[in-house]
Amino acid sequence: MRILIGNHIDPAIRERGDLRAWTQRVLWFARDGDLVILSDEPDPRFLAEVTSLTRVDPRTLTILVAPPGRYAGRLLDPAVLAHDSLLSSVRTVVRAEPVEEIFALWPSASVARFSAALRLTDRFPGAGFFAQNGGELCNNKAVFRSLAAGAGVPITSGEVCHSPRDAVDATLALLSYSGAVVVKQAHNGAGVGNELVLRDLALTCDHVGARHLHHLVGPTPAAVEAYWTQRWDWASADGRFPVVVEQFMPGAASVYTEYRVTDHEVDPTEMGSLHYVGRRLDHQIVQLHVVTEDVRAQLAAGGAALAKAYRQVGYRGHLSADAIVTVAGRVLFTEVNAQVTGSLHIYQSIAHEIVNVGRELRRRVVEHHTPPTWAVDDADAFNAALDDLGCKYDPATRTGVIPSMPIMTTAGAPAQFVFCIAYGDETVRKDILDRLDQRFSTVPRQAARHTMTRPPGETSLIVRSAIPVGP
Repeated sequence: MRILIGNHIDPAIRERGDLRAWTQRVLWFARDGDLVILSDEPDPRFLAEVTSLTRVDPRTLTILVAPPGRYAGRLLDPAVLAHDSLLSSVRTVVRAEPVEEIFALWPSASVARFSAALRLTDRFPGAGFFAQNGGELCNNKAVFRSLAAGAGVPITSGEVCHSPRDAVDATLALLSYSGAVVVKQAHNGAGVGNELVLRDLALTCDHVGARHLHHLVGPTPAAVEAYWTQRWDWASADGRFPVVVEQFMPGAASVYTEYRVTDHEVDPTEMGSLHYVGRRLDHQIVQLHVVTEDVRAQLAAGGAALAKAYRQVGYRGHLSADAIVTVAGRVLFTEVNAQVTGSLHIYQSIAHEIVNVGRELRRRVVEHHTPPTWAVDDADAFNAALDDLGCKYDPATRTGVIPSMPIMTTAGAPAQFVFCIAYGDETVRKDILDRLDQRFSTVPRQAARHTMTRPPGETSLIVRSAIPVGP
């Protein structure tokens, strides 16, 4: 038996919204006999679909809903993992069987306390490190730059800034190279915590992972000063964390390589690519393709060095090293996500275990976010469309659509979710997307830019206007 915990980044680090749907991806990792802890009841249709594909008997799973805590079940309140009622329920379940592992989506100190209360610390790898908030340390983009530099791993030019003055100086220095910089919050994901700051709007790129955009107007030093006066609190989370300012690399592609870090070694697990549309994460593809062997070798070498560095400081578990490939073919690393990422279920469970991408008649798997122009009413509407259009996953051909998270709706808003497409030929993927797009694309693009630009749990897009600064 294993204990699986559907949590997310601690709210003390970064506030999130309703994550009930997103954290149910933990069900992709369940095996017969496991205990799963969620913040709310799982979506019954999603549970049935996942277990039918993973060939897990849902009757053997024990699913415990944690006390609602401060967030009314919208996400797992870290404090409730120490709640007597939950611990008592867990003890009752595990009394008859040994626990092999405690597996959490986010390496929280609360999970370390939970394991200690159950006297199962040795079943939560890295428990001592995480008990001292090692999860925050290893998912901090500023700390990443220090560890990467110390390990000799190539990173983008930039600086870690602890004050607005530092940020002004770093921005001015980097602007002289390419005319644009990327500002990064220490804690955020999918480009939501990144802002592209540029002097020339011609440098604007839709494919870059930076949800926010700022055009500097007027004399550069004054414009930069004005920008940081306005944006320091946002970038630093009200002064709680340092801010990263990096050189912008136009035309670069986004890739990643993942590892499993244990007490004894680092094991490579998969490589993939991230694709942005309108600076919004649109889809990711596994396995990695259309890169040269040299790029693949650079990615593997740098990723392994980073995984070893993180292992050395105490991290244990799954880890993703993100990078860009410049137009010159150089791999530069941009961050490490030391957690169960939004990629693990795609390649480990769906691509390798269900689709079996490496088998004869090779397949790939792509996970798409619903485009902002789609209006999907609910799960019934999406599943009916899959049936009508002949797009549903077919185990015989190993192609088709697999919803990879529950399709949940909020009052007055279309559903936002992610779904996988298994395919062999690129024309198959395009055909499936085109058919779904014809069915659901009813939101005008201009309206979509302002109303449908957030992944599950994120706040809405902030479009930054230019700050005029004198003649």
